Amino acid sequence: MLQGSLKITSMAMLSRPVCGIRAKTLIINLPGSKKGALECLEIVSPAIWHAVDLLRGSDQRIKEIHSKVQSQHGCSGHHLEHSVISHSSGDVNKMAHRHRVSPFPAISMDKALEIILQQSVLKEAETVSYSDCIGHILAEDVFASDPLPPFPAAIKDGYAVIAADGTGRKRVIGDATAGSEPGKALIGPGVCVRINTGAPVPLNCNAVVQVEDTKLLLADETGQNELEIEINVAAHPGKDIRPIGSDIAKGQKVLSRGMKLGYSEMGILATVGATTVSVYGLPKVGILSTGNELVQPGSALEPGKIRDSNKTVLMALFKEHGFPVIDLGIARDNVDALVAKLKYGLEMVDVLVSSGGVSMGEKDLLKPVLKEHFSAELHYGRVFMKPGLPNTFATVTNERNKRLVFGLPGNPVSAAVSANLFVIPALRKMSGHENLFVWDCLQVLSTIQLDPRPEYQRVGLKWSPDSTVPTAEVTGYQISSRLLSMTCANGLLVLPPRTANQTQVNAGEIVDCIVIGRL
Repeated sequence: MLQGSLKITSMAMLSRPVCGIRAKTLIINLPGSKKGALECLEIVSPAIWHAVDLLRGSDQRIKEIHSKVQSQHGCSGHHLEHSVISHSSGDVNKMAHRHRVSPFPAISMDKALEIILQQSVLKEAETVSYSDCIGHILAEDVFASDPLPPFPAAIKDGYAVIAADGTGRKRVIGDATAGSEPGKALIGPGVCVRINTGAPVPLNCNAVVQVEDTKLLLADETGQNELEIEINVAAHPGKDIRPIGSDIAKGQKVLSRGMKLGYSEMGILATVGATTVSVYGLPKVGILSTGNELVQPGSALEPGKIRDSNKTVLMALFKEHGFPVIDLGIARDNVDALVAKLKYGLEMVDVLVSSGGVSMGEKDLLKPVLKEHFSAELHYGRVFMKPGLPNTFATVTNERNKRLVFGLPGNPVSAAVSANLFVIPALRKMSGHENLFVWDCLQVLSTIQLDPRPEYQRVGLKWSPDSTVPTAEVTGYQISSRLLSMTCANGLLVLPPRTANQTQVNAGEIVDCIVIGRL
């Protein structure tokens, strides 16, 4: 208990927690403060049931847990975190016997993300049309099969000449336009060819004189054809000509593995004739809402009901990042309904994202249902953060594949923040992205009181001409149920937990920020 408390605050060394036994009674002395008592109780509660078994001499139960722990970890001893997760389900059919204190330790955000990324496997490469590859990550290098330009091309509108011929009167003997075949006639002294931008330069011409440096001397009767001009400015060899391969050489690598394909990269593919390309697949995401209180957004509200906003928010978020999504609907708060929705979803998607049903209520069924009906591995059931404490992450594995399951809190802001912090990085890793977050640093405009948990406040980033860093404007009241705090938010302010030495962030201080929206 003391070890766990010291991870929260160094002030824990001033307390004197005591644990003892009298007859078959376990005695635990908690700190005097409400906050300290709750923190310590959360730390020791996962082990209490096993301690009671030891006191009562429940040999069969002791033998079972020792056998399970040893078989899971290949060693003796009590691996508390793993044994807690394997015994977390309780009895979903007996409400009175539900946990009064969460059996899941609240792990750090960094640890949670580490676990998620360990389970997030890169999708296999697939071949797609260049016109359908936007948003994908390139799985192999792309090389040019031809030079660009494939011929000496005029940079400007003007006249193709022999540079050594100098200035003076020239006879115009033809024209060269973009798309025409390069002229094969040899040009001699005193003559030139009218030429347009991008047109192939005639064989023995080695310069282009722009039209602004010439004067018309003679045209035909129709006025459509120039017969003679005067060149006023001498050209040097190579003037205003793009040599063969000057933009892209034949065999040059034009796009590298790991690049994200956007409109400019698609243009390069079209330029070099790469009409099919190898990219990493995009994970398919299923979005499930849970709760008896939820109705569709278009429904009229009846007593006790609210409209489901989480699914809309999450589907829009993942679509904005380029990931395909499937609407899995709303699961009612009973085991059969949840099992049916999860079973269908796990057959259809790579990543299943559920909101609600992960806290301490009698209808919070996701964890036990995943464990008992899908043999899921529950990697964690709480994260020490605000908002988003009840975050849950599990994997469901069969002989063919492994599915990721994110159990997000039901409060709208908690779900949106958690999706940005946990689900988006997983999807980005699975689809081949190297950078999982976009970080920035910014200046806070007002004093912010710190919470005991690390907090992610919603802010709008703004730039001013006289500042070297953006400023952050908090988007109003930050309660986790208030979706309005996500309106106009394009950043999550990363605030440290409150300590004895730091209780607030002062106006003007520079803090870290995770960018979550377009700037």
